Amino acid sequence: MVIGCGALGTVTANGLVRAGIGKVRIIDRDFIEYHNLQRQILFDEEDIKQNLPKAIAAERYLRKVNSTIEIEGIVSDVNYANIERLVEGADIILDGLDNLETRLLINDVSLKHKIPWVYGGAIASAGMTMNIIPGKSACYRCINPREVSGGQLLTCETAGVLSPAPWIIGSLQLAEALKILLGAKEISRNLVLIDIWNNDFKQLKVIRSENCPACRQGNYEFLEGKFSTRTTSLCGQNAIQVVSPGPYNLSLEELAIRLRLLGEVQYNTFMLQFRVDHHEIVVFPDGRAIIKNTADEAYARGLYAKYIGA
Repeated sequence: MVIGCGALGTVTANGLVRAGIGKVRIIDRDFIEYHNLQRQILFDEEDIKQNLPKAIAAERYLRKVNSTIEIEGIVSDVNYANIERLVEGADIILDGLDNLETRLLINDVSLKHKIPWVYGGAIASAGMTMNIIPGKSACYRCINPREVSGGQLLTCETAGVLSPAPWIIGSLQLAEALKILLGAKEISRNLVLIDIWNNDFKQLKVIRSENCPACRQGNYEFLEGKFSTRTTSLCGQNAIQVVSPGPYNLSLEELAIRLRLLGEVQYNTFMLQFRVDHHEIVVFPDGRAIIKNTADEAYARGLYAKYIGA
């Protein structure tokens, strides 16, 4: 199962299908945009003209690569209410995501159902990956013991991505996934970090935290929805309010500096207004945002993660 079909997800899904993995399920909530083509290898301009969701375009492409296996593309926002159903029957989960909250959710469902998952992330010229083997390795919360406030994390939109970074990380994820599926002895237990601009490649030994609420204590707080991003449709306004778990104290000035590269920004002490394409996003210091000109809650969550961080 590949969750997220951006740069990382397209690399791993492509490799799994070409390796002949019997069934590959690809889940993504987003559609394809022109700037995705710089790094996302399963799509082309024709997919954009047809306004295809990433999961469907990936499924169509990969069916042509290997017609002997089962490929399932699902257009869905992965959240605490549906993730257990979506991972049912999976032998391994590969992370192709761009936000912290959903990774913490994958971590919970992985531990609860004892499904190994391969974490991967890439931003700018850097990336990292680590295997999480329930009961045998450190988990994702062991290396992320505290939640990070929205707006503090760089995103692909605000920091950019140098395409070789996710391709390398995705290839490493793929190699580890194949080893896990085959039950190989050489499965990595380390956190691997790369920076292709500085030619850095490091491996850090990671041990299970004695105080980890997830893998030590069995508290699956993200799976229970305790820290989930909440969305509410604002009656009569064609807008969605997004409330990210907090409380936060965003620096609207710092957020404005990043967003000015992408669209029109105005801010004061009380709120920040950001206009991009045909959307307007209003952000408040507590991390709350109002996404205007959409009634689609999943789409609003995606815009929040893309521009504000989650």
